[in-house]
Amino acid sequence: MKNYLKICLPALFAVFTANFGYSQNEITITHDINVVGNTKPIPVSLDGFSGEVADVLKFDLYVQGFSFVAPDAAQYQISGSASGNVTGSLTDKLAKKVLFSKSYIGTNPRRQAHAFADDIVFAVTGKKGIGQTKIAFKKQQPDGTGEIYVSDFDGHGAQAVTGDNAIVSAPSWVPGRLGLYYNSYKLESPDIFYSDLSTGQRRKIAHYSGSSFSPAASPDGTRVAMILSKDGNPDVYVCNADGSNLKRLTTGVEDSSPCWSPDGRWICFATKIAGRRLLAKVPADGGAVQVIHTAGASNPTEPDWSPDGKWIAFTRQAGEFDICVMPADGSAPPTVLVPGEDPSWSPNSRTLVFNHSVSHRQMLSVLDVFTKQVKDVGRVSGSDSEPAWRKDLNF
Repeated sequence: MKNYLKICLPALFAVFTANFGYSQNEITITHDINVVGNTKPIPVSLDGFSGEVADVLKFDLYVQGFSFVAPDAAQYQISGSASGNVTGSLTDKLAKKVLFSKSYIGTNPRRQAHAFADDIVFAVTGKKGIGQTKIAFKKQQPDGTGEIYVSDFDGHGAQAVTGDNAIVSAPSWVPGRLGLYYNSYKLESPDIFYSDLSTGQRRKIAHYSGSSFSPAASPDGTRVAMILSKDGNPDVYVCNADGSNLKRLTTGVEDSSPCWSPDGRWICFATKIAGRRLLAKVPADGGAVQVIHTAGASNPTEPDWSPDGKWIAFTRQAGEFDICVMPADGSAPPTVLVPGEDPSWSPNSRTLVFNHSVSHRQMLSVLDVFTKQVKDVGRVSGSDSEPAWRKDLNF
């Protein structure tokens, strides 16, 4: 299935500028330059919550750079209760100031806890949280068939959005619409479809001789990049959202995994040049291909450009698969973070969702890029892989 790769989308956010440490009962603040995989988490304490609400708060905050410590070691105190509706407050212990106090109504305690976590992230960092965002992914059965699923970013509430009972892959959210592109063998050939999640309607976007796979929607939702082999080798093509106005962008040997820069000007992809697997980018309107150097990270593939434009995550293969991140401008070499593949950025450009192998099956995990804090997502069934994070924060 690695020949039928997923796509990536764009959108992201800046990193924390203050990190906190402590010694005995005194809290000290250090100001470090944020480094991928080498940033200290923000220490917080939690009081008054238990069960599902506590679990949600801990999950959401942990994968956005927070750690849970004893009250006398915490920079921030999170307090409240979940008797009926969730109520919560956040106190800056150093400033001795309540940053906010709020009651959450409607939906259910789990949703309320996600909303509370988002408010905590915003109060501390000034950036939106990811607690109420969605992911799409492929669920595959042992016989190779599968379906595309959509769930909360933590894997809760997973629902199938296709009924193909066929080989499927590469879900890609369409910005501004409740819809997905994906690849399917439903009609026996590898075609690209658009699925409207609000109506359940599906339409074919690409059906050509050879293979059609790896759709990637542009940041404004008006175009889609893809890999087609209709003219020989797998190359990068771009067309309108409905499949019209098809244009070939590359004439490579083995191109795969296109994704867009957040400004829509570039398409990043994996390719082979002189027998070596590399990352490259090409202007979305056509032009010369430029190599993206990934020194120290051999055999790169499956790139995803962060929504803030600062980072490119990708998979390297060096015996095993690893998740790597590098500055998009090439100003520093890649950092190898954790074992895994198929990374996809969250809307805030801090967290990645990816898949990795456990007992010969794939499962999803979410990773805070800057602290390397990682949590596994609950498995639906079979193997869960090729995740795509919806970049619209207000899903």
